[in-house]
Amino acid sequence: MRVAVIGAGLGGLCLAQGLRKAGIDVEVFERDPGVRARFQGYRIGLADVGREALLACLPDRLHPLLDAVTGDLHGRRVFHDTQLRQLRELEPMTAIAVDRHVLRHLLLDGLDVRFGKQFTGYRGTRAEFADGTHVDADLIVGADGITSAVRGRLAPDLRPSDTGVRCVVGRTTLTPEFESLVPGFGTGVSDGEVQLMLGLMRFRRPPREAGLEFGVELPDTPDYVRWVLLPAPDVPGKAVEGWHPRVRALVEAADPAHSAALSIRVVRPERRWAPGRVTLLGDAIHATSPSGGNGANMALYDARLLRDLLVEKAVPEAVEEYETQMLAYGAQAVEHSVAVLDQFLPERAGPRS
Repeated sequence: MRVAVIGAGLGGLCLAQGLRKAGIDVEVFERDPGVRARFQGYRIGLADVGREALLACLPDRLHPLLDAVTGDLHGRRVFHDTQLRQLRELEPMTAIAVDRHVLRHLLLDGLDVRFGKQFTGYRGTRAEFADGTHVDADLIVGADGITSAVRGRLAPDLRPSDTGVRCVVGRTTLTPEFESLVPGFGTGVSDGEVQLMLGLMRFRRPPREAGLEFGVELPDTPDYVRWVLLPAPDVPGKAVEGWHPRVRALVEAADPAHSAALSIRVVRPERRWAPGRVTLLGDAIHATSPSGGNGANMALYDARLLRDLLVEKAVPEAVEEYETQMLAYGAQAVEHSVAVLDQFLPERAGPRS
């Protein structure tokens, strides 16, 4: 069996690792010219399903490295006014955090990834690329994100929906001053019109240092505060004028190379094709709002499920069973993420008397 994975994001790479672990021939094709061509995201919460999928698909020798480059999230969730006076407190939570960029580098280890390969279409199970090359496979998996070119060919009427919400996501290197802003699981600050959400990415060990012990090249990413402004202001610094000096300093100290304005879109999964030898995974078929915390975890779960079914069944039967399950839980994840996003908007999450 030969599998062609289109897209070298977390889900596609996790699938490739899982197939390789099972002895199945797999190649990954990525349109970016190289692994460092563009910034690949921020801290994400790693739920049990995501962590279990990674452990199932990664080589056993990399399990300690995965643990080393994650971080613990625990404690209370608090909301403050703009002068950091506490307004309310939610029940404590516990989770595991991982940096998307670091995790992607870990997942690349040992894989055959062809960069600079822009997918243009398929004929049967022959994947075609913009440079005139092609590859023949028994299965093509589109793991190429919310703007999936594979979905564009497989289900051209299935398009992303704009939630109408814009946000600015930033990353600021962690200092003792900024660490005090997030004493627990997470912190929210709001003036009733703009909501600022803060969370920490504190690695158990520095990623590059930990990677060297395992012969894996990981980025030299420092501990940081990930923050999100909702809705997106034209100038983030002006949105927090008059706020507490520590909050202003945090936003002003953000690394511009790792901060960006985002439009929040979702893909609501529907089967608009007959099951066959081309399928979709992750954001390509069920893109969630980031507020639900499910996007990466669902992509990783997709990868494990599809790998397990391909080991157990012939390709057509495996794909049909995978799509039946994936479309059901994917739809639930998308709707949950949209509901959570609504709760985070300032008029819902802002100051309350």
